[in-house]
Amino acid sequence: MTTQTTEAQRLVALVRAQFGLPDLVLHLTWLLAAGQPVSVDEAAAAGGWTVEQLRTELARHPGVAWDNDGRIAGFGLTLHPTPHRFTFDHRTVYAFCASDTFEFPLILDRPGVVESVCAATGQPIRIELTPDRVLTVDPPEAVVSKVRPDHPVDDVRAEMCNRGSFFSSPAAARDWLASHPEAAVAPVHEDFAITRQAIIQLGWAAD
Repeated sequence: MTTQTTEAQRLVALVRAQFGLPDLVLHLTWLLAAGQPVSVDEAAAAGGWTVEQLRTELARHPGVAWDNDGRIAGFGLTLHPTPHRFTFDHRTVYAFCASDTFEFPLILDRPGVVESVCAATGQPIRIELTPDRVLTVDPPEAVVSKVRPDHPVDDVRAEMCNRGSFFSSPAAARDWLASHPEAAVAPVHEDFAITRQAIIQLGWAAD
């Protein structure tokens, strides 16, 4: 078993343990990718849950993004701007963390472009993706930071997503890693491959 496969399996186990409603991330990604916030009623109907089930689950996640009308605006994929943009079909959405952008091509079955900035230097980072592979990375040495605990956390966005960033190179990430010993970095191609394996194992990849 390769290291990438092992990491993908660990990620799958964490996702399954973290979220009480199966496929919650999947359904909200589909809905929010249309470009508009969704009501809890709409999301519950799409996932086959009761409104009470969905409200109970969302209450467990302080990082959910809401609009002023009480509609869901972000859960992994978000309509509120963050440093991590994903553009597809002439539409731009955002991600809570860097690695989340690698999920979107597979779930949506669309190629796209990820744009972000190095968390240390501010240097622009641009990645072209398809559901199957990374096409280009600029700069080529860019890496992704990530935190992958072995147990569920209380606040996914605060404890994991906010520590998932792009860096222009391993050297650029060095000081950040020194102050975040719980984190790791990986080249873009490697982290995409791990994410892709996990999405497929979860059954979230578009047919």
